[in-house]
Amino acid sequence: MSYFGAAAPQIAHSWLRAALGADAIEERMMKVQIIFYSMYGHIFKMAEAVAQGAREVEGADVALYQVPELVPDAALEKSGAKAARQVFAHIPEAVPDQMSEADAIIFGTPTRFGNMCAQMRNFLDQTGQLWMKGGLVGKVGSVFTSTATQHGGQETTITSFHSTLLHHGMIIVGVPYTEARLLNMNEITGGSPYGATTLAGADGSRLPTENELAIARFQGLRVAQIARKLAATA
Repeated sequence: MSYFGAAAPQIAHSWLRAALGADAIEERMMKVQIIFYSMYGHIFKMAEAVAQGAREVEGADVALYQVPELVPDAALEKSGAKAARQVFAHIPEAVPDQMSEADAIIFGTPTRFGNMCAQMRNFLDQTGQLWMKGGLVGKVGSVFTSTATQHGGQETTITSFHSTLLHHGMIIVGVPYTEARLLNMNEITGGSPYGATTLAGADGSRLPTENELAIARFQGLRVAQIARKLAATA
């Protein structure tokens, strides 16, 4: 029998916990990818808030990625978007295969006539091999968006996005009304049970408000919490 007798397993366990860090034995790092497209920076600001919320969950490894641009440089420069995009030019571009490494993926897209933008659609249309392999089955998926106007298609953008996630077998997470800021009637604000949203204004001059950013943080937190629970049972 060991010198420590029946206590040997507990002593060894405590030593390993101390050497490897808290809960290192019980759980692995849980990966959250935030994949977005932003033309003028509104979705980028929301993505940062989503990431901030996700990072509140212990063990969450959170990374931001942007999908490749499709608009020609000349058009971006003429519209002012090229200069605006320099703010987040340091964010690496996503590639479809990387999503298989994530436990949760939170997508951000501006709306285009009530649907996701072409850049995001182009990215998702390259996930056929992941679909064939079931590479995203069981992973948590969530969506946030931005529109120019109050009734510019926020809900249809998110819910139509969900169709792709369901085809991939993902577990969709939204924003329940336990997030009380969804009930805010004291100001014009985005936010829906389908996902966080913001309003950019017709000229793009309106930035996400604190209420909208708080909802985005809540969404990131909730997604990471659920992903952690699922990862612990895998």
